[in-house]
Amino acid sequence: MLEILRLKNVGPAPEMSLELASRLNLVTGDNGLGKSFLLDVAWWALTRKWPHDLNPRLTSGYPARPTDVKQSASIAFQVTGKHKRIEYEARYVPRDQAWQGRAGRPWNPGLVLYAHADGGFAVWDPARNYWKQQGKVDVQDRMPGYVFSPKDVWDGLIVSLDGKPTTVCNGLLSDWSSWIRERGDTAKRMQEVLNRLSPKGENIEVGPLARLSIDDARDIPSIRTPYVDAVPILHASSGVRRVVGLAYMLLWSWLEHIRAAEQIGEEPTRQVILLFDELESHLHPRWQRTILSSLLHVAESLHEDATVQLIAATHSPMVLASAEPVFDASRDAWFDLDLEWKNVVLRKRTFISRGDVSNWLTSEAFDLKCARSLEAETAIENALAVLRESNANRKAIDDADRALRAAALSEIDPFWVRWGHFMEAQQGKPARGPKRRR
Repeated sequence: MLEILRLKNVGPAPEMSLELASRLNLVTGDNGLGKSFLLDVAWWALTRKWPHDLNPRLTSGYPARPTDVKQSASIAFQVTGKHKRIEYEARYVPRDQAWQGRAGRPWNPGLVLYAHADGGFAVWDPARNYWKQQGKVDVQDRMPGYVFSPKDVWDGLIVSLDGKPTTVCNGLLSDWSSWIRERGDTAKRMQEVLNRLSPKGENIEVGPLARLSIDDARDIPSIRTPYVDAVPILHASSGVRRVVGLAYMLLWSWLEHIRAAEQIGEEPTRQVILLFDELESHLHPRWQRTILSSLLHVAESLHEDATVQLIAATHSPMVLASAEPVFDASRDAWFDLDLEWKNVVLRKRTFISRGDVSNWLTSEAFDLKCARSLEAETAIENALAVLRESNANRKAIDDADRALRAAALSEIDPFWVRWGHFMEAQQGKPARGPKRRR
């Protein structure tokens, strides 16, 4: 597992340090403060390759660069694998435009799966991507990882090996169609994963194979919905396609690892690391409320003999609220990025159950003053200023009252009780005009 990640003069902050927990790690923070960047660096630490280097078609995952090229920049980390703890540090060499550290092959971190926010994925498989060495000569060159664009997930991934195009993944449409035709254990496994990733009562149920048009000879998996028996998966909503893509990559990466391990005569890995950017992407709040616990359950079920570490970035208060029943401080952690005096600061926060999801909006994770619209927040602040003024004039009171009503404050908003008592106390009092300047 990845235990420690330390950055100096790279990324949005002069220095960053994460001491990661063994199971669940949540990362929060405003846009542009470095959540996705931290996941890219974590992937690089585990695989020694930047996502964009492995798939130039990506629009993200570019190699990190120093903030100030004239100053020393480093990425240091600590990993544990096969009962051995390994420390590593790489420094940026401007002339080579590269991060350089100890020579030699990387360690084996187990199976690493990185889910990108746009629906793409990256996979590092110890049975397929871990190269061995005799002296200074590689026994066999292997791909240093597989990085899928969103299109590659659905249509398949072809890479160049020894100058020849090689299909390393058939893609969701082809594989899932084959599983459905075979009606075997893999199709059942896919259905089980989909059931677990879906909220209760909204299971993604597999329908018959379908065709998109008379000119498209492909058989396309379909899903059943409350209003029709067969919707081709390509016509499904973004949220459903996000969950189906996740289910496929979780299952495909594990099945291919098992097959590859058998071919080389090794046991399956006992370590799995999941990196997940924006867990909530495209998902309705009902789905956001279950995705975290469901993802942990699916990963632990698929890899029942392996330890699973999840590092996930999120913008969703619903995801944090959903973590409350499963969060265990002895093996889980929450990290928060903040902007303070024009400096990005990363802190490990104490995870506290807050009950109502709206309480997370006003927590350190999101830093909102209240869980209302911006207009309502401003109107309440103005009304509070009137309440604090012992001799407020009638115009100020009426203006504050109109602003509260114009902000469409809910009829059951608790602030109405306080404001109502105040307005009742004003009845019968002589109206006061604005204070005149002397």
